[in-house]
Amino acid sequence: MILKRVRNILCLAVVLFQTIAMNSQSSVGKLTSYVNPFIGTGAVDKSLSGNNFPGAVVPFGMIQLSPDTRHAPDWAQASGYDYNDKVIVGFSHTHLSGTGVAEFFDVLLMPTTQNLGTGDKNYLSTDHLYESEFSHKQESASPGYYQVDLLKDNIKAELTATERAGFHRYAFPLGAQANVIIDLDHSLNKGSWSTRIINSQIRQIDEYTLLGYRLITGWAKLRKVYFYIRFSKPIKGNDTFDGNRLYTDNKIVNGSGLRSVFNFGQQDSVPLLAKVGLSGVSIENARQNLDAEIKDWDFDYVVQQAGEKWEKELQKIQVEATELQKEIFYTALYHTHIQPNIVSDVNGDYTAIDYTKAHVSDGQRAQYSTFSLWDTYRAAHPLYTILQPEGTADFVNSMLGQYKVYGYLPIWQLWGQENYCMIGNHAIPVIVDAVLKGVPGINAEAAYKAVKESSLISHPNSLFDVWEKYGYMPENIQTQSVSISLEIAYDDWCVAQLAKRLGKNDDYKHFMKRALFYKNLYNQETSFFQSKDDKGNWLTPFDPFKYGSNGGYPFTEGNAWQYFWYVPHDMSTLVEMVGGDKAFVKKLDDFFTLGHDENSGELNDNASGFIGQYAHGNEPSHHVSYLYNYAGEPAKTQFYVNKILTELYDTTSAGYAGNDDCGEMSAWYVFSALGFYPVNPANGVYVIGSPLVTKAVIDVGRDKTFIIYTPRKSEDQIYIQSVKLNGKPYQNTFIRHSDIVNGGTLDFVMGNKPSKWGAEPKNRPVDF
Repeated sequence: MILKRVRNILCLAVVLFQTIAMNSQSSVGKLTSYVNPFIGTGAVDKSLSGNNFPGAVVPFGMIQLSPDTRHAPDWAQASGYDYNDKVIVGFSHTHLSGTGVAEFFDVLLMPTTQNLGTGDKNYLSTDHLYESEFSHKQESASPGYYQVDLLKDNIKAELTATERAGFHRYAFPLGAQANVIIDLDHSLNKGSWSTRIINSQIRQIDEYTLLGYRLITGWAKLRKVYFYIRFSKPIKGNDTFDGNRLYTDNKIVNGSGLRSVFNFGQQDSVPLLAKVGLSGVSIENARQNLDAEIKDWDFDYVVQQAGEKWEKELQKIQVEATELQKEIFYTALYHTHIQPNIVSDVNGDYTAIDYTKAHVSDGQRAQYSTFSLWDTYRAAHPLYTILQPEGTADFVNSMLGQYKVYGYLPIWQLWGQENYCMIGNHAIPVIVDAVLKGVPGINAEAAYKAVKESSLISHPNSLFDVWEKYGYMPENIQTQSVSISLEIAYDDWCVAQLAKRLGKNDDYKHFMKRALFYKNLYNQETSFFQSKDDKGNWLTPFDPFKYGSNGGYPFTEGNAWQYFWYVPHDMSTLVEMVGGDKAFVKKLDDFFTLGHDENSGELNDNASGFIGQYAHGNEPSHHVSYLYNYAGEPAKTQFYVNKILTELYDTTSAGYAGNDDCGEMSAWYVFSALGFYPVNPANGVYVIGSPLVTKAVIDVGRDKTFIIYTPRKSEDQIYIQSVKLNGKPYQNTFIRHSDIVNGGTLDFVMGNKPSKWGAEPKNRPVDF
């Protein structure tokens, strides 16, 4: 026993040392010291890692200043950085966090000491000549800060950021030639999404200042990115390539493949600094953004300010837990606050979806984009309603801004443009949830008009004329038919609830009828949801284990087993359809224990983090561990929630079981570690699981807190024995949003064996 305790203490010491070492810029005692930006940045053993990046960003900022380890990042390096890579090609200012598709990588800077010489045509026309080896031993990151030693030229590069500007500090070897490369051609793989640079410009207006733009099309169509760069030292000369054409000491170059190198002479004892402002509207707005947010040359002050912004957000949930659990928890909370992103400038301008200049609405603090809604509506947005009510109003009003111009709400919006990625209309549950929870700053009637119209006007993957005609999506008319039918049925339920709240009874009845269309694809003989054609025939052969991807099959990024459980608005009916409690529990047991038939169809790349058929690496499975509560077996929910928390998250570069998807994987951990999860993301009800942290204090605003106590004597005490809500015995296997935001206490007594707590039918989760 003594040896075991010593070993445990040593393990904790190692974890704590690694955390401090990897977050060397954070102050001891601050919650930012627990954030490890390298979690989820690189896969091991054929896993999925998270697809996160380690660079400098502030909460929800336009800028994500981070290293890129590939010249042409693609699907497997969607954030631009792979922990397993050996070289850095530069530092670009925009990145996606945890997505399965690459995009952004705007305005790449890279310091080098290589003596180019006038007219050296090979240097910038060949990618690999200006990349540099690096080592993780000489790399560190903390919220708002990143540092690495570029080993090829012995340069120390440091990065920090504000909302709309990036700040670089480069320490070159004393006496070495100091150069900075600016690459406007750097992007995701040009072979993906027909990506190309349509036009770009780089202009030197004085010896310290560069400005320009690029117009790029790819996953997001026709993105305009304007930049304004100031250096702390004068530029001595420049070479610019447009493809293979060289321009020497030109003050302006236009083209579609621009790479420039700017010479700053021999390095003295003072590092070179570069401040970069971005805008999606104009060069002048980029200048205003830079001048407003980085007023002088104090790099360390900007680092400090970025850290304080992160500390403020992390302090909204204070937990007591093991050091390991804190590192995972606060890194997850950090990842939930990277996107959505601000796209409006300091003056309120932004580029609307129709490419015109728009301005933020009255009462709106900023316009936001990067809405990965198929992922984030499930847990990230419900988390924001607790921690970010003002942000939630801004997110919703930003989505309503698209509706006003585009005619329907976002599906997957990126840099203000719609890319139609994924299925469903999941801005609807985000908006409905916010309105029903009473988030201030949202016009309920305007919101209802948007969600209703977005549920009636057919658009890609949402053929509502077909939906209304058949009562399901026929696979021969609309591929991914089962997944789309199930998800649209849920969206329709959300529209119905807002209609009911606003007294629109005819609309309520219409959308509630549509919300039950999911039943039309349930095959009683197989006990699965299956596809039909437009004649009403079941499509055969049917294999519940076979995976679909993103088209050409009835299921989206999953199989029939994983999508069987997607009726979050009508779980009690689903239990009855299967045959009652025992049959439902048996099917859940099978789901969590059945193996994989490798010959039963190709696994989708998003299929990972398996417990039986449960695949935590992708969102369709995320709510399923909580469903035992709906059939009187809450102890089994507690078992599997704990298993996922403790086995499918860790502190390595492969710390996530799948793509983090703009913080959704992280939001699952935050909610579940606290002890509950929004199975139905729009009904204001959280289903109780198995809390992991010992204590949590949630700042819910208005000088109120919601405190969760979960004392335990050993780690195997994962089963709830009893619960008290505000000091009174509590048997329900759910709590309401109002219980949290009104403040109070939730006390758990835990044990190492299942109990009967919450098993009575009257204690099951409710719709509202």
